[in-house]
Amino acid sequence: MKLLLPILLFLSPLLGNSQATGLELRFDFYGDTIEIPVDQSVIIPYEEALSSTSIQRFNDRMEKSNYSPLIAALLNFKKQYKLDDWLYYQLIRKTAQQVSPKAVNYHRYTLYKWFLLTRSGYEALLSISSDKLLFYVQSDDNIYNIPYRVKDGKQYVCLNYHDYGTIDFAAVAFSEVSIPFAQAVKGFSYKVTHLPNFRPGDYLEKDLRFNYNQNDYYFRVKLNPAIKTIFANYPVVDYESYFNIPLSRETYKSLIPLLRKTTRGMNTHNGVDYLMRFTRYAFLFETDSASFGKEKRLTPEQTLLYDRSDCEDRAALFFYLVKEIYNLPMIVLAFPNHVTVAVKFDKPVGKTILYAGDRYSVCEPTPQKQDLNIGQLLPELTNSPYEIVYTYRPMN
Repeated sequence: MKLLLPILLFLSPLLGNSQATGLELRFDFYGDTIEIPVDQSVIIPYEEALSSTSIQRFNDRMEKSNYSPLIAALLNFKKQYKLDDWLYYQLIRKTAQQVSPKAVNYHRYTLYKWFLLTRSGYEALLSISSDKLLFYVQSDDNIYNIPYRVKDGKQYVCLNYHDYGTIDFAAVAFSEVSIPFAQAVKGFSYKVTHLPNFRPGDYLEKDLRFNYNQNDYYFRVKLNPAIKTIFANYPVVDYESYFNIPLSRETYKSLIPLLRKTTRGMNTHNGVDYLMRFTRYAFLFETDSASFGKEKRLTPEQTLLYDRSDCEDRAALFFYLVKEIYNLPMIVLAFPNHVTVAVKFDKPVGKTILYAGDRYSVCEPTPQKQDLNIGQLLPELTNSPYEIVYTYRPMN
């Protein structure tokens, strides 16, 4: 992305004599240097104790400032580079960090994030208790591991809960700070359909090896450490959302064509078997509790990036690979303590799952004590209940 010129051209007729009355924000956004002139009136102090009154005063002063060019520039960047809401929020976070560093004044930093997001059209609210300031955004997505509030039948998900570690909401009472903004009507979506076009030079190379049919296979995959940053505080979302998060451009180019080339001479069954065993044996296994101390679902690219991953992570990567290379119908099966994938072949193989009139063959992408083939389910799961948590049917 070549951001500097379009941003300056976009802002120049709006800011007028910005050199005399403003400052310039300059920061890196996942490979791009962003330079945005900001009017001095947007720099509002916030040294008061946290309260509804002090927040209202901050909002009133921001309303009187010349903040519109900054919002216009951010939204223009969002549109031009097709940022999903989660990536746009990362841009807002980095912008707020430049105006008011998080470590210097956390409340002020959070208020800037809230103001920039609401003035970008998103419905959000604030909630306070003593010195704690929580920032919620309206979202209809299924989110599983962070607090939410319900107001007027709408769900609001907390965006900054991770900054406080844990909060005992039964013991700590929060009150909402009501500052309505008529134009803030959009819901926030956690779906990520595009990743930034990182600079090729920012990628690292990782060697992946595994054995298939007595042959050793070797891949050198390009991976960007910034993926860890982007998804550091990404919540647990539903399976459809995180199974469909794509690979970044250079990672895709370094892996998918090689897998296509390797599987080209195989029939579909053998090709899917190859992808299943690649996902199973090219990475070490470790539970989320051991790796992160909590439940965390890795995207396909994160699974490639981290050295260890669990069954959900491998299911996501296997799903992505089968979708990209064969685009076959699939279902995702969630057992009480395990997640796996079943694929619909032209001719069902081994143990099948009947769903909506079609038979799907279980493909286990996680290492087990037994070397399971396609159509073989873990024996201990044979009589275990399960839920089909995601169904993929290719578009014709």
